Formats: sequence, structure tokens, C-alpha cells
Amino acid sequence: MSTAAPPGDRASILLVDDMEDNLIALEAVLGSLNEPLVRARSGEEAMKALLRQTFAVVLLDVRMPGMDGFETASNIKRLDQTKNVPIIFLTGAEGDSDYAFRGYATGAADFLTKPFDPWVLRAKVTVFLELHRKNRQLERLLAREQKQLAEIARLLAAIEEELVRGDPVQSADLRRQLTALEEMIQDMRRGRC
Repeated sequence: MSTAAPPGDRASILLVDDMEDNLIALEAVLGSLNEPLVRARSGEEAMKALLRQTFAVVLLDVRMPGMDGFETASNIKRLDQTKNVPIIFLTGAEGDSDYAFRGYATGAADFLTKPFDPWVLRAKVTVFLELHRKNRQLERLLAREQKQLAEIARLLAAIEEELVRGDPVQSADLRRQLTALEEMIQDMRRGRC
């Protein structure tokens, strides 16, 4: 069963692992989500990808040469444009509670040990995809409301100017502006209910 989003709401997933087999396994598990999967073979590559585009979630291997997963996560959380991207750590270090503690301390949303249950991983990623979509919808709604508030402010300024200039009762322009303002307020009220 596919959970694909409408084309405008697609959310990319960043897969970070230095092992090709692990990247292939992640793609096999997450491919049915029908969302863009972006590979990074190192922490450095992951940071470049994060600076180029927006991701709904990062799946991050702990043990990698060079910049390991913990350092990569710290860098992700340090930047304003990436600090809110959820990170799921993946590691083959079974039973090492220090790894889990370090992962959560660097801002991880979750921590899974390899081999992981594909259903569990897909379910967790799906939650972050849905949260990402809801956040995008809220951002669009807020932008629309900001635009409406700016228009209301413009209309109020025009009405105030008209009141200062002359007889407001006789002004057809003033009545038209008041009607537009009332309609806009009603539209905003309907949108919030």
C-alpha cells in the first residue's frame, strides 16, 4: 500500500551511510513510500545535501570514517536551516547504551540498531513525513493569513485616509472598502473555525 503524497507535498529523505549495502537496504525498505531518497556516503556529503535542499528526516549511520554520525548530527543541529530536521540514528553497535545516549544527546529523534525491523523503520519514517507535510501546510496557511492581514491593514489605512479627506457617508469608495474588509474578516473567521 503506497502512502505517496501529492507531487507538491513530496518530502525527501536523506540516507547517510558509508556502506553501499546499507544504502541499498534502506532504499529497498523505504522505496514503497514513493518519496525522494537522497544518498550521502559521509557526514560531509550529508551536510552538503542538507544545505542544498530540505529533508523531512535524516537516517544517519553512527560509525563512518571522517565525520561520524554524532559529529554530523551536532553540525545539523547547529545550523538554523537544518536544526529542526529529525534524525534517526542507525547503528550496528548492538547493546551499547552509550551510543544511544550520545545519539539522543546530539538531538536524535530516534535510535535504531541494525539489523532493524523494516516495518518499524518505515512506520517511524512515515510519521516524520506526515509531520513534515503538516508543517508545510501550516506554513502555507500562515503565509496566506499574513497576506490577508496586510490587505486588511492596507484597507484600514485607505479608510482612515478617506475619513480625513471628506464626508465618509457619501463616499462610494469608502463603502466598497468597508464591504471588502468585512468580507475578508468573514473569510478569515471561516478559515479558523
